Amino acid sequence: MNIKDAIKRKITTTFFTTAITAIVLACAAYMAAVMRSSPLYQLGEGFSSMFILYSIYVGAIVLIYGNIISAGLEYIHKKWFINHTWFYILLHGLFGLVNGVIFPEASLLLMLSGMAAALLYAFIDRWIDSKMEAHKKIRGFFIFPVLLFCSLWLCFQIISETLPPFTKEEAIEFVADGTPQDVFPKKEGKWVGVINGYNVERETSVKEIGKEKYIVTFTERWVKGTEKGSSLFSYEVDRQSATAYSMEGEEPPY
Repeated sequence: MNIKDAIKRKITTTFFTTAITAIVLACAAYMAAVMRSSPLYQLGEGFSSMFILYSIYVGAIVLIYGNIISAGLEYIHKKWFINHTWFYILLHGLFGLVNGVIFPEASLLLMLSGMAAALLYAFIDRWIDSKMEAHKKIRGFFIFPVLLFCSLWLCFQIISETLPPFTKEEAIEFVADGTPQDVFPKKEGKWVGVINGYNVERETSVKEIGKEKYIVTFTERWVKGTEKGSSLFSYEVDRQSATAYSMEGEEPPY
């Protein structure tokens, strides 16, 4: 087999191993998390996020470390024990345990996951090699992980509970907590008081501008004798984010 075919085989094996390992880890980790929480919303999006996270981690290890080790083992395999493919696969599994050597704090589960991914890599590598030697198509090794991911994502979406409406009250709470505007009323209305001799009025208002999208405005006014002023901060808020919309007026003197 020429170098071009070998590279094609390794890339295909890397994709398959990374995708399947990430899917398994994402399912295990995410299911463990969702079983501890209720209600269960947007499970498909959560699963996708976990899959991407594990894909980056697993993909980097397989692409760099895995392929270097596999290339060396393949050279040894062809030179000394070409008729013992099982030994070639076993050696991959042993090198997959390296997390326990490099990272002594690594859990047993992490070590076993590395070994399982390495065994999968070696098995798929040999399978693809046999198919390429027989001049058979290997596109299925790209299609299957994609179909598996899409099927699991759809299942998670189906069992997800419907999100409740995102209300004005939640929009105010979302943007007020943890911002300088947390001194304002946490619902629509006004607060009136005296601060350092200034008569102060703080008002929170909200306006719906679209489906579950709001403009939340915080207005502050102050008066002390002939001195008076005002300031205004507003945010565009939806379920996922709050973006500064406008800012007017001056800094309060107190």
